[in-house]
Order: sequence, then C-alpha cells, then structure tokens
Amino acid sequence: MKSETIISEQFYTSNNSLNAKEKIHNNSNFNVTNTSAKKAIEKQTSSFGRLVLSGSFLLMLGGAFLVYTLQSDFDQFQLDRINSAWGLPFLVFTAMLFFFQTGSFLYNLYLYFRYKPIESVSDDLLPTCTVIVPAYNEGKLVWDTLLSLAESDFPEHKIQLLAIDDGSKDDTWYWMQQAKLKLGDRLTIFQQPENKGKRHALYRGFELGTGEIFVTVDSDSIVKKDTLRNLVSPFVVDKKCGAVAGNVHVLNNKKALLPKMLNVSFVMSFEFMRSAESMLGSVLCTPGAAAAYRKDAVFACLPEWINQTFMGQPSDIGEDRAMTNMILKQGLHVLFQRNAYVLTNVPEEYKGLYKMFIRWGRSNVRENIMMAQYVFKDFRNESKFGARLLFLNQSLRIIMAYPFLLFMLFFIAVHPVLFFSSTLLSIFIVSSFSVLFYAKRYSLSEAFWAYSYSIFYTFSLFWITPYAIATANKKGWLTRGL
Repeated sequence: MKSETIISEQFYTSNNSLNAKEKIHNNSNFNVTNTSAKKAIEKQTSSFGRLVLSGSFLLMLGGAFLVYTLQSDFDQFQLDRINSAWGLPFLVFTAMLFFFQTGSFLYNLYLYFRYKPIESVSDDLLPTCTVIVPAYNEGKLVWDTLLSLAESDFPEHKIQLLAIDDGSKDDTWYWMQQAKLKLGDRLTIFQQPENKGKRHALYRGFELGTGEIFVTVDSDSIVKKDTLRNLVSPFVVDKKCGAVAGNVHVLNNKKALLPKMLNVSFVMSFEFMRSAESMLGSVLCTPGAAAAYRKDAVFACLPEWINQTFMGQPSDIGEDRAMTNMILKQGLHVLFQRNAYVLTNVPEEYKGLYKMFIRWGRSNVRENIMMAQYVFKDFRNESKFGARLLFLNQSLRIIMAYPFLLFMLFFIAVHPVLFFSSTLLSIFIVSSFSVLFYAKRYSLSEAFWAYSYSIFYTFSLFWITPYAIATANKKGWLTRGL
C-alpha cells in the first residue's frame, strides 16, 4: 500500500453553496489564489524538507564517523566508568534494562506479526451507535468532520450523530448549524452555555446517546467511509470487548515539516505498538481522534470518570486515557482496529507540539498511578500478563526519566563529543526500524522522516517527560487557542 496525499475531499463529496459565506470560499478568484498559495507553501516546505533530511543524514554519518575514529576514547571512558565506585552497578543495571527493552521489543514484534484487524460484519449484525463530536474553536473543520461522518458506509437508521459546541468563541457554532441544515434529522447539535472542557462535552453526549456503542471523534478529524463500520465490528465478534481504538494518521502532513515527521511517528505508535497491545487485549489509550466504547462499559464508570480528580483538582485532561483505564479495570478487552482510519490535524509549530506532548505526558503519569492500583490484582478472568508487562514498560520510562536526564547532562559536561556522536549513531540504528516499517507499509521517501523526527525529539523535546512528572498536578488543555 503506497502513501497518498490525503485530504478531506477524498472522503466525501458535498455541495458547499449554502449561503453567501460559503460562496466566498467557492469564488473562482478565491480558489485560484488559494491554490497558488498552497502550491507556493508546498514548494517552500518541500525545499526546506530536503534540506532537513540531508542535514539529518549528514549528522548521523558524522556521528558514526566520530564513533569509529574515537573508539579508543570510548574504550577509555568505559574503563574509567567501570573502575569508578558507581560504574559497575550502573553497568549491570543498564545491561538489565537493555535486555528487558530488547525482549519487550521482540515480543511486540512477534505480537505484531500475529495481529489481524477484525473484518467488518454485515449490516444486519452492526450494532446501533451514537457518534459524539465535541468541538471548541474549530471553525470550518467541524463541518468537514461532520460531513465525513455522514458519508460513512453505515446504515442510516443505526447511527445517531451528535455534535456539541463547548462554548466556542469563534464560528464553530455557525458551521455546526450549516451542517445541520445540510444533514437535517441525521445530525443533532447542542451548544454548551459556557466552555466547560472536552470531558463535559463528551459527558453530555454520553447522557443523550441512544446507541449500543458510543463513538467519539475529534472535531478536527476526518474519517474514511468504512471507518465507523470497522471500528464497531469488534464489539459484535468479541463480547468481552469494552473499547476499540482507531488508526490515527496526520491530516495536515503536507503543510509543514513537523506534521510530516509526526505522521511517521503516529504510524509506529498505532500500527506497530497498538497492534501488539491489541493482541494482549490491553490497548492503553483509545485516542480522542476516533474511539468506540460499549455503552454498558461507559455507564459502569461514567460517574467516576466525570468526577475524576488528581491531587484534589478536577481532571480536565486525558479523558481518553482515563476512560480506557477504567474500562480495562472492569476486566474488559480494549482492542485496536488498523482498518479504522482517521486523519487528524496536529500542531505545525514547536510551541503547539511541546504543549500537546506535555498534556499527554501529564495524563500518562496520572493514569499510570491509577493503573498501579488494579493491574496486579485479579481484575480480569483471562491472562493479565500482557497488561502488567505494558504497565511495567510505561512505568519504567517514567521512573527512569530523571536518572537518564542526569546521566545525559553529566555525559555532555564531561565528554560532549562522545555524547553527541554516540547519540546520533544510536538514533540511526534504532530509527532504522521505524524507517523500514513505514516503507513497508506506505512509502520509502516519507519513511526517512523517522530519522529527522528522532533527532528533533532527542535534542529538543527530551525535557518533556521530566517536566510532565514535575507538573503532573497542573490543569489546563494548553493547546487551546493556538
């Protein structure tokens, strides 16, 4: 399967001539100007992208060359470290950590090759579902989202489509009204009296939903025609299935370099890691971009979920990870559907990206603490090994964040050349798997962004996890308004 330029127009066709505001968008002069601007941006991005990729390869080759030429210095550094008071215990610990991580990776690889998405069931077997789209300051993007959902290959009489405007300050409500005019009774829209947060918007949708399955879709995301069908089919096949995660790709991956890098990262995170987690029935997070939940499982934890607190403060982030955690706690399976594609917008600038990662990092810390309270108990009749292994892997990354940060700073201060050269070589070795994986699934040319992303993350986002741990109690969505 080769990658393609994915835009919302590929998933649905609509006549946008609803009123004067839309006619402005459809004006030929506007379209010509807009198309020219897009081409100019894409050309500029492409040129800069080639420069970034070339620079990435030069850095990694330079690192490999330095490691080769400075081999005697590396040997001496290792000897000095072993002969120090803390050197041998540190070496033993890092060796144990290396073998654990390598073993976990090989196990995940084995699970990935065994994984197969559940095939779509027939119309007669499909359950009724309520699709909930919470929106805040999304503008016309919510129109695109709602129309893509309306064009889904799903029986109309079995789908309830709800959109909730969470007190937006822009024209989000206007575009919801336009979608309502176009879709009629197929869409029901609501407006929160004030901005109360995504969790409360979803809660209102859950309370109003009549379907057997709840599907949540972010208002900046586009689904393919068969996404809903594929997303809810596991509930029919597996009666113990409590939730299903969709397969998230990047929608704006042609607009800037960061989305290009993130698209490769998302493919690894979803199509590799969540495939493995799905084989264990323990996907740790159903993404807000597209997820499905069994109604009974949601209502079994809904009071706890809406009233969730952390260190005495109401939780206003990580609603997707929290819901997943509470459903796992019920002993139900959480699966991943690789064939349930959704494309979502991601930050195009550094500020938006690091704020998004901080929010995810804080949620990860909070939910790992919650998971620790049940994962080693008898929470499931089936094997609990997979869930426990995934928890240990996640926890280890959190626990080791500060020790590795301190060691990195020490290494830089004492042997900066050895640090940067060995790190760049390590990035080349480790990221080559991501490159090969993406190239096999989609495109070789796009796969090389895995190298650039690893370099970028290692040297500019290494502080995220330590900072998220230290500020795990802080509230705030962070990326709203960007």
